[in-house]
Amino acid sequence: MDPILESYQALEEKVLAYNPNLDCQRLRDAFHYADNHHSKQLRRDGTPYITHPLAVADIVADLKLDTDSLIAALLHDCIEDTEATHEEIAAQFGPAVADLVEGVTKLTRVQYVSMEEKQMENLRKMLLAMSKDIRVVLIKLCDRLHNMRTMQYQSPKKQREKSLETMEIYAPIAHRLGMQRIKWELEDLSLKYLDPVGYREIEEELASLTAHQQEFLNKVQNQIRERLAKEGVECTIHSRVFFIYSVYR
Repeated sequence: MDPILESYQALEEKVLAYNPNLDCQRLRDAFHYADNHHSKQLRRDGTPYITHPLAVADIVADLKLDTDSLIAALLHDCIEDTEATHEEIAAQFGPAVADLVEGVTKLTRVQYVSMEEKQMENLRKMLLAMSKDIRVVLIKLCDRLHNMRTMQYQSPKKQREKSLETMEIYAPIAHRLGMQRIKWELEDLSLKYLDPVGYREIEEELASLTAHQQEFLNKVQNQIRERLAKEGVECTIHSRVFFIYSVYR
């Protein structure tokens, strides 16, 4: 199977797992619409552009959002980067989806004079979007997360600019929304470009700690297993090393 179609199929199956009433045809139509409109575009890594909307929709599905949010995630760059219009999207997928796509687009279409103005304007626009429809912000966070995951293909200047914006605007908003896993990943990815040396030192330290902690967990598991065996209890024990840390600037 074509890798892109395979990715879409995996997305559909993921959504059906939490939403058995999914309108699969409507979601599939949105995928084909986005695929057709982005057909001549490539990402920086040389892959078809549709891989990005698919990845964003996959993150949206991890949040278990509704069908309109999934469709908007698939279409989120259509108004910005193709000839698609709000009216056309509204006619095919409904005004709610068109408004979500336009909302995400508006968070991107801003010109700034200085970093200070950029930070304040971004924050203001995000807060305004939240007051109208929180789904716009959630989709934008998913979009930013995937862009940060693939930031290695951007120029050093762009890497630093986007990382600083992510650290100061998007990660704090994810935190305020209680989306801690996304907040942590956004911070980790930003630190990788803002302070590469510090990032490597943290990676090395965590690798060392993980080895020691895993050894400790193995000993504890064996002790529990032996004690339960003496009591005639059969069991399977699972464990993992988990670190919680935050970046303060």
